[in-house]
Amino acid sequence: MSEKTAVEIVKAARSEEKITSAEILTQLFSDFIELHGDRSGTDDPAIKGGIADFHGQAVTVITTDRGQSIEERMACHFGCPEPGGYRKSLRLIKQAQKFGRPVFCFVNTPGAYPGQSAEENGQGSAIAQNLLEISKLAIPIITVVFGEGGSGGALALACGDEVWMLENSTYSILSPEGFASILWKDSSRAAEAAEIMQLTPQALKKQGVIEGIIAEPTDHQAVIANLDAVLTRELAALQKLTPAELLQHRQQRFRKF
Repeated sequence: MSEKTAVEIVKAARSEEKITSAEILTQLFSDFIELHGDRSGTDDPAIKGGIADFHGQAVTVITTDRGQSIEERMACHFGCPEPGGYRKSLRLIKQAQKFGRPVFCFVNTPGAYPGQSAEENGQGSAIAQNLLEISKLAIPIITVVFGEGGSGGALALACGDEVWMLENSTYSILSPEGFASILWKDSSRAAEAAEIMQLTPQALKKQGVIEGIIAEPTDHQAVIANLDAVLTRELAALQKLTPAELLQHRQQRFRKF
């Protein structure tokens, strides 16, 4: 893996050349069936999830979606889920627990949608419920950050057993621009903020925040192959654990922080 500066990784994580959620759903899995709705009256398009086949095994797959066309991107708030999106993801993960399916989450989001409507509909509560309830579900849950992993919007789908990152991705409490605006009142110092924030895969791996880094060549088929190899290996290891061991392993993972 080539060494890049933090700001270079931030730019690469936001690039239009990144692998998309649609490619992951159609090329990494077979027979994907999308499931809709949070059962409270909304169906946020920024969260796409359902059931799929992964090497002959039924799994639940959830991904943040930025959309492809301008209309889709506006509907998805450019990958920023609303409360209904997090409620939908929790519903699908609890459904996976009921039927004993492993869960794969794929994250590429600047963060949860910051609009007034989201706050009015319980954004903070929805994210908190994900953190609380997902942490107690005794099924393998693996998250891959494949672009931006911003704030609680990313953490709400990264509270399972393992978190992996593609080589050109970020995982942080907020954007470098937001960090610079808060700390120095100057968003133009985003590059400096990116270095300080330790948001790169290499820095996070060194600190033990993530389990590993997945190589990300320019060829998207090669990226899919790399994802497949890691997920196959890690899922097999997690499935050897008893439910009690799985939960104990998960608790220890977060307590070490």
